[in-house]
Amino acid sequence: MQETPPAPDDDSHANFVRLLSSSHRRLLGYLVAMLGRREDAEDVLQRASVTLWRRFDSFEPGTDFLAWASTVCFYEARNFQRVAARSKLVFSDALLEMLASERVADLQAQDRRIDALHDCLRQLDESGRQLLEAAYLDRAGIARVAARLGRAPQTLYNKLHVLRRQLAGCIEQRIAEAAR
Repeated sequence: MQETPPAPDDDSHANFVRLLSSSHRRLLGYLVAMLGRREDAEDVLQRASVTLWRRFDSFEPGTDFLAWASTVCFYEARNFQRVAARSKLVFSDALLEMLASERVADLQAQDRRIDALHDCLRQLDESGRQLLEAAYLDRAGIARVAARLGRAPQTLYNKLHVLRRQLAGCIEQRIAEAAR
């Protein structure tokens, strides 16, 4: 017999949706790392989302939602591998537990890296930010960006290399400063 989710009160429902939405991308990445296939990870995340909603009343407000949710996802992934047996690549429970614990730590560090990236991007000059945006966000391709700017593609590749190194150094410095 399938358990039905609790009737949502407006505050609880809104809080759950906010927390799950802000963690969705990281939980999906966590599951892809565990299962190896994005399609399987999406299926498991859908099932886990229902389980998270059913158990949301047991979540302690003020604690780490991502850690709580990733634990539920971990067990859903283990169950998926046992029941589905679709993948020829099936990991042992011990390996899954090790991957899961490492991935949770990585997810938490990812937030720090993203915050540092935003700070470091603000320190770049406008032309550097615009070049990065054109190359990575607009996905226009370097040849098209170079034609638009009237510059040689190799010049832009060189500038992007310098900007990436500059950002990497800045991010490492920010994270090291935060760790102190």
